[in-house]
Amino acid sequence: MNLNTSNGLWQLSCLSVALLLTLPCFSQQAGIVDSVRIIEIPAISVVGQRDGVFQKIPGSVFYLNSAKITQIAPISGNEVLRKIPGVHVVDEEGAGLRLNLSVRGLDSDRSRSLLVLEDGIPVALNPYGEPELYYTPAIERMSGVELLKGSGQILFGPQTIGGVLNYITADPPETAAGFLKITGGQGEMFSSLLNYGSTVGNVGYSVNFLHKQADQVGYVGFNINDLSAKIRLAASKKSDLALKIGVYDEKSDATYLGLTQTMYDRGGQDFVKMAPDDQLTIRRYSSSLLYDYRLTEDLKIKTSVFGYTTTRNWRRQDFSENPSAANQTGVVWGDTSVAGGAVFMLNSTGGRNRQFEVAGVEPRLNYHHRLFSIENELDFGARFLYERAFEQRVNGKKNDAGSGDLVEDEIRTGQAFSVFLQNRFSVTPRLTLSAGLRVERYDYERNILRNKFNGVVTDTSVVAGSDVVGLLPGGGFTYKIAEGMTVFGGVHKGFAPPRVKDAITNTGEAIQLDAEESWNYELGVRRKLNKLLGFELTGFLLDFSNQIIPVSQSSGGAGAGLVNGGETKHQGVEAGVNLDFSSWLGGYALKLDLNGTALQSTFEGDRFLTQGGEQVNIDGNFTPYSPEWLANGSLVFEAPFGWSVVLNGTFVAEQFSDELNTVAPTANGRTGRLPAYWLLDANTGWKIPNTKIRLNFSVKNLMDKRYIVTHRPQGIRLGLPRYLFAGLQIGF
Repeated sequence: MNLNTSNGLWQLSCLSVALLLTLPCFSQQAGIVDSVRIIEIPAISVVGQRDGVFQKIPGSVFYLNSAKITQIAPISGNEVLRKIPGVHVVDEEGAGLRLNLSVRGLDSDRSRSLLVLEDGIPVALNPYGEPELYYTPAIERMSGVELLKGSGQILFGPQTIGGVLNYITADPPETAAGFLKITGGQGEMFSSLLNYGSTVGNVGYSVNFLHKQADQVGYVGFNINDLSAKIRLAASKKSDLALKIGVYDEKSDATYLGLTQTMYDRGGQDFVKMAPDDQLTIRRYSSSLLYDYRLTEDLKIKTSVFGYTTTRNWRRQDFSENPSAANQTGVVWGDTSVAGGAVFMLNSTGGRNRQFEVAGVEPRLNYHHRLFSIENELDFGARFLYERAFEQRVNGKKNDAGSGDLVEDEIRTGQAFSVFLQNRFSVTPRLTLSAGLRVERYDYERNILRNKFNGVVTDTSVVAGSDVVGLLPGGGFTYKIAEGMTVFGGVHKGFAPPRVKDAITNTGEAIQLDAEESWNYELGVRRKLNKLLGFELTGFLLDFSNQIIPVSQSSGGAGAGLVNGGETKHQGVEAGVNLDFSSWLGGYALKLDLNGTALQSTFEGDRFLTQGGEQVNIDGNFTPYSPEWLANGSLVFEAPFGWSVVLNGTFVAEQFSDELNTVAPTANGRTGRLPAYWLLDANTGWKIPNTKIRLNFSVKNLMDKRYIVTHRPQGIRLGLPRYLFAGLQIGF
């Protein structure tokens, strides 16, 4: 089977057009809307962008606007997300190309416990059957980032456990405007972003083109081209139509292989390319259509149609820890005198070639009504989603082979249907209650065309399928204690379906891999006191009846798949504080932002694993990569003549890399306790007065700390050493 994207993209395009043709049935009116009104594309925001909206949400929310992102001057989105309480970002390669994000102690591997969206549209490979993030939206294109962790998650899905992360891109401007932003840094890093847009009559448009390249940043060199465009049409007095398209192309030398413990102890090879012929290519096509129809002032319907394909081909060189392994290249890393302390490179490769297709349609209805003679707001909707995955394993006979023998070939398909409803009751001017329900059904099938059975590669036709159903209630409240001060709380059921490849074995047996389920609780308070002080304090509890534990290579496992991990409990407190002293400084600005998380994430109930030939009960052990303490803070100084200085600090407490909470590092570098670390970044910028020109210079890891960020996927990875870069932005 040829894994190309043309057929899949054509099918998705046909489906999108067919579904779009049904949308005008909602509207029979024609006319012209005020041409300067800007709509969101798609107009489905998770939590909104104003404090007034935040006050009504029964759950912990966080929003970072474009000004905050500019202050951080990120080289990757990881730096931005660390500003959110309760979030732990695990770096993989240093450039943030693959997002590994943990919310409230959940496993960070490929962000599979989180629903990640861009402008309200999913971005995972397959949102239900394979929710990993091998593609991450580029932070350079974003005008904001929002994260919802409370009971409002039931309006989204299928993942309703860790939270909903939504990347927000800018809408077309009211008048012609654009900018060119150029950034350069160490490792031959170069980035350029060109943006232009305008509104002509009742049509608005914007276009972005991002190019990024580097010889080596951290562990990876890359070449990325990212093109996106938005077009909106104010079709009538009551309706708007919007289109968004995107093309993403990446080629990088990403690898799973990391340092052995002996290499780390010896130093001098922290960022060596151990497998320089490893190559990852990603090509993604995406499109979404939005039809927004306002029947009355109180009744609105928004229908989104979306489709995307992602091709992810990854050539990785084989290696062994056995000094007697056959077919060696002669390249050896580590210390051969220590058992397991060396890696022997082999003259062969494994090509993991995968293509994913996704198409969906989702109508949403928003209705303001007066049930029980009080103000109510009803959100109701449904979604149908179709997804398909093609996977091949191609074994090459050289360390840089571009092709080889096809040893695995399969197709996985899934169809999902969900219905969701949430009503908000304004009981009094101070008290708001919300109650909702989401129903998820996912039918899936695995069709194995070729695989290895009893050591022999065999053509076959193994077809098996199953289904999973989730009933997900949720509710919450907000109570306005005083002007700008709100208490909120909520409870909802968390849900995530099992991955298709893990729920059906290679022989076609549907194993009992349960859906991931939890009960999530929150209670908090948020306060906004003029411009001087704002804070949010939230206590949380995630109580899992069954948490899925990954054992895939990306999570550091020896094989592939997931296992039922049993009961786990994640509890703690998040706090965020914003102080603004600008009103006292006569035209100067001084702002302090702090956030912190105290977390205890543990296994609950008896569960036995083997350690040193003995059975060990891990009841009470910490879950992997869940530090007990997280903190982030920034100090911002701005002068009236356009000069600014930003200092940003990050602290991460010690953490464990495995369920056994192993303290002593293993020789191969894949297990051991990770020491705590803290970092300091600095950024200075100058917005030249009376121009549209901005300059900035940044230093990441100012103190040049050497620290371990992960033992995944296959060895020790370090955080970036001191890194310098500069940028220029010209508006027009």
